[in-house]
Amino acid sequence: MASEIPKLFGTSGIRGKVVEEVTLELAVDVGMAVSTHIRGENFIQNDLKNTENLNNTKKGLNTKKGKKPKCKVVVGYDTRTSSEMLENAVVSGILQCGCDVLRLGMAPTPLVGYATMKLGANAGIMITASHNPPEYNGIKLWNPDGMAYRQEQERKIETIIHRKTFSKASWKEIGKIKDVKGIRSRYIADLVGSVDIKPGLKVVLDCANGAASHISPLVLRKAGCSVVTINSQPDGFFPGRMPEPSPQNLHELMKVVKATGADIGIAHDGDADRMVAIDENGRIADFDKLLALISREIGGKVVTTVDASVCTDRCMKEVGGEVIRTKVGDVHVAEAVARENASFGGEPSGTWLHPDFCMCPDGILSALRVIELVQKNGPLSKLLDMIPSYPTIRDKINCKKSQKKMIMARVEAELPDMFEGVVDVNRIDGVRISMKDDSWVLIRPSGTESYIRITLEAVNEAKAVKIRNKCADFIEGCL
Repeated sequence: MASEIPKLFGTSGIRGKVVEEVTLELAVDVGMAVSTHIRGENFIQNDLKNTENLNNTKKGLNTKKGKKPKCKVVVGYDTRTSSEMLENAVVSGILQCGCDVLRLGMAPTPLVGYATMKLGANAGIMITASHNPPEYNGIKLWNPDGMAYRQEQERKIETIIHRKTFSKASWKEIGKIKDVKGIRSRYIADLVGSVDIKPGLKVVLDCANGAASHISPLVLRKAGCSVVTINSQPDGFFPGRMPEPSPQNLHELMKVVKATGADIGIAHDGDADRMVAIDENGRIADFDKLLALISREIGGKVVTTVDASVCTDRCMKEVGGEVIRTKVGDVHVAEAVARENASFGGEPSGTWLHPDFCMCPDGILSALRVIELVQKNGPLSKLLDMIPSYPTIRDKINCKKSQKKMIMARVEAELPDMFEGVVDVNRIDGVRISMKDDSWVLIRPSGTESYIRITLEAVNEAKAVKIRNKCADFIEGCL
């Protein structure tokens, strides 16, 4: 039964501690499973074409015969110490099941999505644990249009791995490897060409010793910015700071922005699918306000997640736009963007999707568009101060992965009765309680780490702290 098949994928691919959870064996299996899956999909498509050709032949129409092209998989990896090891294992699995590998080497995640789309590959694979500490790693999968694998596709990969139904190639059909690092220059040119930034803006860029360390500074300079870099030499130990671009990890960036008189600071996570901004005063930009600001600038129909602030709704109302909410995770945002033909999609974490460029979240492009916005409309601090918002708290409570289901069952049953003035209960992803005064709280399990996350917004600081404490005490009481 499908329910008995172990779940490997979280909200952002496979993720876990190297050796303990993310092993060489798993990496090989994922490579074989992806290769098996896309070859099967390709076989079905070719079978349909052959049937059509046969019918055309019977009708006297010309049909072309030729060698069936091999399926291709783009593979890239981040700077983690385990990434090359896991990349070699994934590549071996892909080749063993008959697909060719288009090898990017070390690359940011958005380049993998872009290359998968531009090179006509059948899939893309990125070895990364994104913002997690260095002892973690993971595997994320991409579709031919650059969008992350959907849940039903991930389930097919899990099923192949669990049942070991790999379609191994004969010695004559083993895949080949092609170096495609040259696509980087095309990616850089397309990024620079997607914005209009006049020379003169000073930017401090913190790449977290991650996969964007070489590309992001070059892109910003080519776009016309004067760039000061910190933590921009690749190093999988992340000596400058941890890859999570959180306020506590960005103190150095904040100081350098203020000390150098820069117009803006930009921080990436480990694989650069995210971007966080620092204003000219050295203050970190409120995640929700920045999302609301860029959403209003783009306009139209935007997609965000259930944990995003209502300030995005208010800003979109000003320009006659529409906000659509979905589950947390860039794949859910991407699915909704595609389904709704939206102009933009983003999470408060800084994971933003620009469908006019590619369906893969791109922190480098996000940085360019925020810089363009600042140059066009004025200092970031003033732009953010004009966005109305309530006090927001984002917190997480440690728990074992095995405890998540039990805790969330109790949250679903008991949370709605814990607060007065409840007007809505949303269970699209975790449990979100909305109250009469526009305060709200969301409790949901992390899809990638051993946490239960609490996100809330309240009419004042005192109420925000009260809601946070009540929820944290309840969760800790369940442990």
